[in-house]
Amino acid sequence: MFSFDYETLYTIVRGPLVWVSFIAFLGGIVYKILYLSLKAKKDKIIYTYLNFKCILRSIIHWLCPYGSLSMRRHPWFTFVSFIFHIGIILTPIFFLGHIELWEESWGISWKGFPNFISDILTITTIICGILLLIRRLSLKHVRFLTTSKDYALLLLVIGVFLTGILAHYQVVLDYRYMVVLHMLLGEIMLIVIPFTRLGHMFLFWLTRAHTASEFQGVRHSKDY
Repeated sequence: MFSFDYETLYTIVRGPLVWVSFIAFLGGIVYKILYLSLKAKKDKIIYTYLNFKCILRSIIHWLCPYGSLSMRRHPWFTFVSFIFHIGIILTPIFFLGHIELWEESWGISWKGFPNFISDILTITTIICGILLLIRRLSLKHVRFLTTSKDYALLLLVIGVFLTGILAHYQVVLDYRYMVVLHMLLGEIMLIVIPFTRLGHMFLFWLTRAHTASEFQGVRHSKDY
């Protein structure tokens, strides 16, 4: 018989599931890059017109808030989307609690944000995630393009941050189980990133490379 008490659950999510999630995440990213690279080579055309000047210009514009025409046409969506992405990337990396776990496990540490900064980022990420969810539900043309997987991914991200701050302040249910739930959701998120739309956070530059080279280098028109 398995005993799914707190200690057992914590040992599982703190041990083998951490390795599974990181291996799946890194392996998935490498696989995606190799797959897209091999696909481009088979195409016989893409590599012939890749223009690194165009690629760099495109990436810079798309990384800058309101750097593209599409962003300027939707200012509020751009603002919420940028804050959301910033929170997703920076909060897990610079939260002191996460850094302490890295130091405890592998002896690696770096300077993190003060807790109040992490709290602000966490709360704003949750709020932005909810706003993006409302947008998908309320705008007909966005709802039409949204799949059940898109809703699940957005709820997963919101869930990771919500359980994180609830566990940090030890509110709602037993905080120990909230910690386990937070870690489990975070590991699930890591695993699915390379194989879902969440992967664009790390692989967007491949899309930019193709689009920028075609529009700027071949069609002589901006893609931003």
